[in-house]
Amino acid sequence: MRLSDKYPFLTNYFTEALSNQNRALPQSLLFYGNDLEAQYILAKEIARMLNCKEDKSDNCECLNCKWINENTHPAVMTISRIDNKPDDDDTTTVISTKQSQMIKEILVSASEFHRVFIFCDKDDEGNILGLNPLNFQDKTANSLLKIIEEPQPGVTFIFLTRYIDDVLSTIVSRSQCFFVPSGNNNETYDYSLIDGIFTDYLTFERKNVFEISQKLQNIEAPVTDILSSIQNYILQLLKQNPKRTDLIKHIEILEEAKHQADLGIKPINIFDDMCLKLIK
Repeated sequence: MRLSDKYPFLTNYFTEALSNQNRALPQSLLFYGNDLEAQYILAKEIARMLNCKEDKSDNCECLNCKWINENTHPAVMTISRIDNKPDDDDTTTVISTKQSQMIKEILVSASEFHRVFIFCDKDDEGNILGLNPLNFQDKTANSLLKIIEEPQPGVTFIFLTRYIDDVLSTIVSRSQCFFVPSGNNNETYDYSLIDGIFTDYLTFERKNVFEISQKLQNIEAPVTDILSSIQNYILQLLKQNPKRTDLIKHIEILEEAKHQADLGIKPINIFDDMCLKLIK
């Protein structure tokens, strides 16, 4: 199955950004969600599209695309606790400051390619894992801030994580964040908790915001379950309407609401705030 079939709304967004001179691709991206393998595949696809010298099609066989598909491209680097360690770096559990210094030294020289640095974690079997405060510590993240904030042309940073809060906030603030759902096209999303209450929210009128919020508060279920049900409904909408990239922002609003629930904020405040952001 082609990548564009698995992630149509995201590939549409990035394809347009790469082909539209009036819409620049952000030079720092952060992907989050439970499917880290999907994030890594998407990151590599962006690197391929940035470096492809032909038509950027899924099955392009130009030298750059071949290198990237084989993980051998000289300008596309995975940065993890086990990948691309300098010779004098003996750390094994973290992305180190020596790795960040290595990146800075690489960027001193010019390149004919578009450089892409994909930051993630890996287990000993090579499975993709997400960044977190243990494997991507503040000292290393802070050492990267200047080159992320003032990037050179032809350089893109991509960070992969399960939760946005697992990455230093100053990295997050300098990146454009995208929720990446599972790449399984057969996946179904259960939104039975809010069926008939919040379904068709895109048609709701602004004047009914607090009435809708109250209905959500009246559901006899944990707040996080209600929020997950709403998020599942939006994911289902996105699956059916892949060009509605505005729905990605709505998913991020639900992630923010979940975080508020984890912090113990009152349900009335969570649902009022969420409805005000979603119902226009």
